Amino acid sequence: MKNQSKVIMALAALLLIPLYFMPFWTIDMSAPQYPEGIGMHIHIDDVTGHNKHDLKSINQLNHYIGMSEIHKEDFIEFKIMPWVFAGMIILGLVAAATGSVKLVITWLVLMVLIGIVGFVDFYLWGYDYGHNLNPDAAIKVPGMSYQPPLFGCKQLLNINACSWPTTGSIFIGLSFLMAGWVTWTEKFKK
Repeated sequence: MKNQSKVIMALAALLLIPLYFMPFWTIDMSAPQYPEGIGMHIHIDDVTGHNKHDLKSINQLNHYIGMSEIHKEDFIEFKIMPWVFAGMIILGLVAAATGSVKLVITWLVLMVLIGIVGFVDFYLWGYDYGHNLNPDAAIKVPGMSYQPPLFGCKQLLNINACSWPTTGSIFIGLSFLMAGWVTWTEKFKK
């Protein structure tokens, strides 16, 4: 692998470090009772409100319709994901240091698999969260489920919920594109 490709691959791996400091996904909600909106950020190791009391407000709203509360401790993913991304950073740096295109391709495949598993896990969480309702909830709408959108916006009663990638996802995307560029230039563009 050329030195330029090694540097680019090292930078691609290092671009995953900001995930430890910023969210990669956001869910925004707006409703007449929350004209300024409320929401939550999803990090690799935590879930937080956009503002100080947003997560508490979301949990209070959800209580009335029988949804479970959202607590960081309920998600094993928040314990696993920091280790997964640490492994990806290390693998990317090893690929850059050794100049192994096969390791770069392995890194890319693993990133795709992490993305697929992440989306499936997020969908399954949202499905359980929105369908497994407390039968003793104060507000019951027959046939209504409250599954948040995986991607995009969805109307849930009087709440418009939107789910989007945010800042950390930009770093993941850039990292992936850079590693893809290294693979392209080293393997296919000779």
